[in-house]
Amino acid sequence: MLSLESCKLFSNLSAEEQTDLNNVSKSIAVAAGQEIFTEGDVGDSLYVILEGKFEICAEVNPNGKVGVLTNLGPGDFFGEMAVLDDEPRSATATAVTDSHVLFIPKAHLQSMLDRSPKFAIILMREFSLRLRDFNQKYLEEVIHAERLAMVGRFARSIVHDFKNPLNIISLASDFAGDKNLSPTSRKTALDRIQHQVQRIGNMINELLEFTHESSSTIVMESASFGEYVQQVIEELRLEIEDKSIVIEMPEKMPEHRTLFDPRRMSHLIYNLCHNAVEAMPEGGRLVISMEVRDDHIVTSIRDTGEGIDSKIENRIFEAFATHGKQNGTGLGLSICKKIIEDHKGKITARNLTERGALFQFHLPLAVSCKINIPTDND
Repeated sequence: MLSLESCKLFSNLSAEEQTDLNNVSKSIAVAAGQEIFTEGDVGDSLYVILEGKFEICAEVNPNGKVGVLTNLGPGDFFGEMAVLDDEPRSATATAVTDSHVLFIPKAHLQSMLDRSPKFAIILMREFSLRLRDFNQKYLEEVIHAERLAMVGRFARSIVHDFKNPLNIISLASDFAGDKNLSPTSRKTALDRIQHQVQRIGNMINELLEFTHESSSTIVMESASFGEYVQQVIEELRLEIEDKSIVIEMPEKMPEHRTLFDPRRMSHLIYNLCHNAVEAMPEGGRLVISMEVRDDHIVTSIRDTGEGIDSKIENRIFEAFATHGKQNGTGLGLSICKKIIEDHKGKITARNLTERGALFQFHLPLAVSCKINIPTDND
């Protein structure tokens, strides 16, 4: 069994000081599993381990999880916080094996601090080192808990986003299986299934590309963007037909051509429109419009919901910025921003004075677009 002099905290004390400590200290036998003190107890002493092992436990993350802060053995000490303040115990000390500890009263240690600056410096240094270790442990636990929470939110968001196309696939499959269905109607149902399968694949690819360090794949086509948007919105109508949402869109959109990737652009439009629909759980109006400004075509998506929450209004396009959405990860709008930036455009969002939010994205017209498009000769 070790002696008091073997503890690093007291090894540099004078012989007289060590003798004085031995005279006021008390040796205590502790059985395995026994707690010396628990979190919240009055701090009345410091303990030195002469034999055996102890673990110090406390809440180590904001969710209240109790974890082991440190494991201590012969020559180590614990309970030093009680010497420095009058607060309750901040952790629980439990014997891992049958052990012996030396009980040193708080009052005597505080008297030693008054008499010995050297002892005070040693105690503060050991306290600082231990506090650094505890802080690192706490930080690791917080990061771990946040990662698990993010994985959960991310998984729920993916399931949520996939529900719409999967529901359409299910309905179209039932429709296509009707023996009395005409060949034309059956082909329409099968085409709808194929389109939704492609959409799911595009969503997966977009998520993978978003987490990849290199630039996203972009396959550009020159086409009328107004006509393309009308087609996407018609598909969207099928998904929200059971909701009290009225979609308003001009019968004729601008016919100007621009360069864009249809696969990725559909993801953007679906994302913005579904966000707008979720902002109107009691119903409302979803207004899509388009106009040409100088050498850009500007698409506007407006809803009559509650608008953008002020807590995230200035960082709404940042990754993981989300507020109030049960299934949100905060990735949807950051992916939209990346899609637009890959098209050399820009996207903005703001609250409307009357009600709702307005999202606008700008795309360069084909004549002014500077994106390099691979040719067959490349």
